[in-house]
Amino acid sequence: MSFDNAYEAITEQNDARWAFGTGFDSPLSGVDSELPEGVDRADLATYSLMLADDALVVSHRLQQWCTHAPELEEEVALANIALDLLGQARMLYTRAGQAEGGDRAEDDYAYFRTESEFGNVRLAELDQPDFAVLVATLLVFTTWRLALLQRMTGSRDPVLAAIAAKGIKEVTYHRDYAAQWVVRLGDGTDYSRQRMRDALEAVWPYVDELFATHPVERRMAEAGVGADPASLRDECAAVFGTVLESATLEVPQVSPRAGVAGRAGRHGVHTESMGYLIAELQAVARAHPEATW
Repeated sequence: MSFDNAYEAITEQNDARWAFGTGFDSPLSGVDSELPEGVDRADLATYSLMLADDALVVSHRLQQWCTHAPELEEEVALANIALDLLGQARMLYTRAGQAEGGDRAEDDYAYFRTESEFGNVRLAELDQPDFAVLVATLLVFTTWRLALLQRMTGSRDPVLAAIAAKGIKEVTYHRDYAAQWVVRLGDGTDYSRQRMRDALEAVWPYVDELFATHPVERRMAEAGVGADPASLRDECAAVFGTVLESATLEVPQVSPRAGVAGRAGRHGVHTESMGYLIAELQAVARAHPEATW
């Protein structure tokens, strides 16, 4: 179903809106969705899911901060960042469904897959026990994602190119927001500096995973559709160095978090936190499948 705006969907005359989905136009409405010639459909679907899962999981973590941020202004900022990432996830899930050629839609991917079917990097799912860990995670994630999106604007897939072009504007702000807070806390009081240092040390073991190339990512890069994450390392390291220098902090010297037999988030191998996150995210949808209101 299609409505001009969200409010038309909840009137008495239009009472069949999905309770945990979106009954509006496709998020890719108006975008050329023809699959690029010579690109493997399964790889494109998997690649789109990886990028969508990253965005969805980080968005959910940010949503958990609503009513818990230190100031009202931060509540609004974090909610807006979460909504931006949720929008990216919606578009990428829709593209995955198109590539698969089946009848799965964005809700199916978000709410009705198991933990091991999610391909997000483990950094996205980490618990955020305090605000310093939140901004440390957000700095690393947004720096990496922005570099990735910048390369994807030239994708042979018109949909991924369009998503990347839109996402760059959003993630540029996300990165700036995180960087400002890292500098503010790192170059603040002795207490805030120590909290920021501890947060970075908690997050940094998951940084190396961002630059490990999954076979699907490699094939998509070779096909001119995606980007090899290994190629992003130097650019991201330069950004990290600049921000941490301004914050009078140093890059943590910690060992990378190992995977399981070389497998990590992209392979569906996650941290203990992911199970709890997915259970919360999917609770209503699984309790009331296809519910309407």
